[in-house]
Amino acid sequence: MASTDENPGLYAAREPIFPRRVHGTFRNLKWIIMAVTLGIYYLTPWIRWDRGPVLPDQAVLIDMANRRFFFFWIEIWPHEFYFVAGLLVMAGLGLFLFTSALGRVWCGYTCPQTVWTDLFILVERWIEGDRNARVRLHREAWSARKVRLRTTKWITWLLIAMATGGAWVFYFADAPTLLVDLFTLNAHPAAYTTVFILTMTTFIFGGFAREQICIYACPWPRIQAAMMDEETITVAYREWRGEPRGKGKRRREMAEAAVATTRAAGEKTGGTSPFVPMPGMPSGVGGPLKPGEEFGDCIDCNACVNVCPMGIDIRDGQQLACITCALCIDACDEVMEKVGKPTGLIGYMALTDEKAERAGNPPRNIWKHVFRPRVILYTALWSLVGVGLLVALFLRPEIDMTVAPVRNPTFVVLSDGTIRNTYDVRVRNKLGEEQTFRFSVSGDPAFSVEVEGSDDATVTVPADTLQLERVYVTAPPGSAPATAEATPLTLGIEDVEGGAQSEVDTVFNGKVN
Repeated sequence: MASTDENPGLYAAREPIFPRRVHGTFRNLKWIIMAVTLGIYYLTPWIRWDRGPVLPDQAVLIDMANRRFFFFWIEIWPHEFYFVAGLLVMAGLGLFLFTSALGRVWCGYTCPQTVWTDLFILVERWIEGDRNARVRLHREAWSARKVRLRTTKWITWLLIAMATGGAWVFYFADAPTLLVDLFTLNAHPAAYTTVFILTMTTFIFGGFAREQICIYACPWPRIQAAMMDEETITVAYREWRGEPRGKGKRRREMAEAAVATTRAAGEKTGGTSPFVPMPGMPSGVGGPLKPGEEFGDCIDCNACVNVCPMGIDIRDGQQLACITCALCIDACDEVMEKVGKPTGLIGYMALTDEKAERAGNPPRNIWKHVFRPRVILYTALWSLVGVGLLVALFLRPEIDMTVAPVRNPTFVVLSDGTIRNTYDVRVRNKLGEEQTFRFSVSGDPAFSVEVEGSDDATVTVPADTLQLERVYVTAPPGSAPATAEATPLTLGIEDVEGGAQSEVDTVFNGKVN
């Protein structure tokens, strides 16, 4: 239902944004980051890593079927999920750290939404032309040419989206095998479902939603406000240098003449005459020019607005929609060089430098803004978690075991009066070769250990396998463990060839008379 003055609509229709191409340091940096991140995402599943004959040779693999995560030489087992939790904590602290120091640098350079949107805009520009051509195409009626250009663009977007969804599933299975299965229709339905969902989300988010995802769907723009303060380095407009705005020599002369004429009229009447701006006059933050006042460096060319992928005007101050991609810096610097003005009208800066720069003094060194208590605290916490994960990674054993006493019954009395306890022992062989392990028991000299199906208390465990064994610990009749309610004991295993050991403490339940 169309809104009326009495019943206004709650939401405004989205106005498509057509960013203009720009050249400069930050644009080049974004190209490099986009190429690197996309290359890592698409190519990583195809990297091979030799782990021996019994393990997969894919360098990075999330093996859901065998509940393993492989990352080059590192293998994470289900019971070692704390490594994944630690990495997530480090990712969170890393976001806090970079946001506190450099604002929304993650959003502007490495966020997947930003990277894929940049890629989609690049394709759009190749097919439909730069900003002005795309605006004209958007406004013109549908024609054979428009259908051809739009269809070509959408098909290209769809192919990129399919490659994105396909690359994701390759992380969960052997990539070459899954690729063949996908094309021969032999893959699991879950693979096709995942590819379809990711294809459509990538196509819609990168091609149509774009800035809407950042503004409405992503929570980070709202959270980041708590991470930033006046010392944070962020993209900003130097209003004290750029205002009042003016465009061209003719426009400046008109503005100055209008001000002089208006003020002269006020003096003749013996009072003050309200200023009425002439058509086309600048309307900068500082208002109309005063007698003797000069225009600022901003020529009101809107180059910073035209290159912004979010469609905002950085000259309006800090905004939730700004992802600090710094493209407005490149656009403004390019214009300043052309008009013979110093660059840096828009740039990375801290708000605390405003007073110094207004007075004509140089800003503080950037490192003094970066290295402050909050940033140092985040860095220390991030480093502490990282060091802890590295220590845990290098100190983890190559073999281990878990022991679960069988409680039904808690003990068995044999025909000769011997008390026997039963344990389910899971032996984990993380080595790349088959290993033989010998069981042992300690805690009381009366204990003896047996393994079901083995005459010498040894078992052979295949490489990279978790194997369940039924183990019996006995105590002769009349011994202290046999007559005590609970006696501590230690079950252990030892690699017969390598000597590696693992032990677990548990209890032995006896028969109390």
